[in-house]
Amino acid sequence: MSPEMAGITNKSERADSPSQTCPTLFPTQNELERLGRQRPDIFKTWWAEVGFCFAILGSMLAAEYFISGFTIILPTLSTVLDISAESRTWPANVFSLVTGAFLLPFARLADLYGAYVVFTSGLIWLCIWSLIAGFSQNFLMLTFCRALQGFGPAAFLPAGIMILGSIYRPGPRKNLVFCLYGTFSPLGFFSGIFIGGLSGEHISWGWYFWIASILLALVSAVALVFVPSDRLDPRSEKVKMDWWGAATIVPGLLLVVFAITDSSHAPSGWATPYIPVTLIVGVAFLCGAFYVEGRISENPLLPFSLFKIKSMKPLLVALFFTYGVFGVYLFYASFYIMEVIGVSALRTTAWFAPMAVGGLVLATVGGFTLHLLPGKALLIASGIGYVVSVLLFALIPEHFSYWAYIFPAMLGSTLGVDVTYSVSNVFITTSLPKHQQGLAGAVVWVIIFLGIGFFLGAADVVVSATAHLGLRESYKAAFWFGTGCAGLGLFLLAVFVDVGQAKSALTADEKNELEAGLTG
Repeated sequence: MSPEMAGITNKSERADSPSQTCPTLFPTQNELERLGRQRPDIFKTWWAEVGFCFAILGSMLAAEYFISGFTIILPTLSTVLDISAESRTWPANVFSLVTGAFLLPFARLADLYGAYVVFTSGLIWLCIWSLIAGFSQNFLMLTFCRALQGFGPAAFLPAGIMILGSIYRPGPRKNLVFCLYGTFSPLGFFSGIFIGGLSGEHISWGWYFWIASILLALVSAVALVFVPSDRLDPRSEKVKMDWWGAATIVPGLLLVVFAITDSSHAPSGWATPYIPVTLIVGVAFLCGAFYVEGRISENPLLPFSLFKIKSMKPLLVALFFTYGVFGVYLFYASFYIMEVIGVSALRTTAWFAPMAVGGLVLATVGGFTLHLLPGKALLIASGIGYVVSVLLFALIPEHFSYWAYIFPAMLGSTLGVDVTYSVSNVFITTSLPKHQQGLAGAVVWVIIFLGIGFFLGAADVVVSATAHLGLRESYKAAFWFGTGCAGLGLFLLAVFVDVGQAKSALTADEKNELEAGLTG
């Protein structure tokens, strides 16, 4: 029985028959509503919850900061560190490659040793390697630091979802926190662009990394104090590291995503021998992972039972497309604004400001209304937002009004990612028991990084294939590609996904306990 339930019911009231058991062991709907709104008992004071949220939200901001801002600072780094054009993809992509590939193993480590240990260790690790990266002397050192940076988010992102999902019960308070958590994605993106532009034009490029390390040091200190430690929680003896799964999933994801993202920059494109070889070997590893996880492993990193949850399979496929479109939008919108329109890095930051402001508004409104609106309607609205964001850039004329094209595109993108992230995370974490909350966080982030990596690589191929049309038209081709993918994602969300309302309800563990009582 969960700690919250202990304050409502008395185990001595347990009746002999299952029908008598339910009313005394589980709260009424009114009690569920109260539990879904109140501060979790684990936070003794209001300040304790504020400190906890600061640490969790700060971790999201840091992860997005290093994804977005690096594309802005990369031209400066290429000049200072003498990085050739064909080598620029390595420091740009290796961070996301490492993070995406190691999410599932770190989620299992969180199950084994506690989310607190993995979460705080990931923050401290990223802080250290961000500090070192600012002193990079050459291309090799920079790429090495970026790769090691990737282990930080791989650790704290699934652990953060695990902590959030296990502490907050289904209800308005959980919805608000998850909405705020999703909002810090565009805020982190905005911060990365702003500091990247500032560092590239007015101060030393090293400050792009050092400012982040200062922020991470603060977030780490707050996390060590205010994130509840679960080190003393009883852990199932059945949970073990799935070494065979890790040995097949990690290289499979690394090789497949690398082949796709690097194909357009290879000397002869897909005709370059190492590209198809890398892709084939990566697919072979993933096929091996499918066999291992389904037939051999007793404790798979990615159990197939996850996909038996209603609407889970079409939701994950839709998220793969929509998050991929968001990655295409972020990357090519920033480059279109700077390289085609000719806007400076700092002014580009101002043009992206509606994403940050819109995200805060959506988080505030969504946090208080998410439990009142149908999940399907929210996901459809987010799908429309994705379509609008890339379609407007595909249609933008040579002479245009910022308010007619750029501004609504920015609002559409933040509507898409904020609502999708909040609704999907609340649905997935509510559908899984506490011991699988780390898995829930890992799955969402694997889809995000895999989707962004895959569709960015595909869009890069489109841009390369249409390069003869000129920079403006080749970038527009990428946006048309994104529009088609966004439309397919919207179709999947509208037709095949039904996640219901994010209202106050029993947790997955309590539902399992109830079912066991009824069948016992």
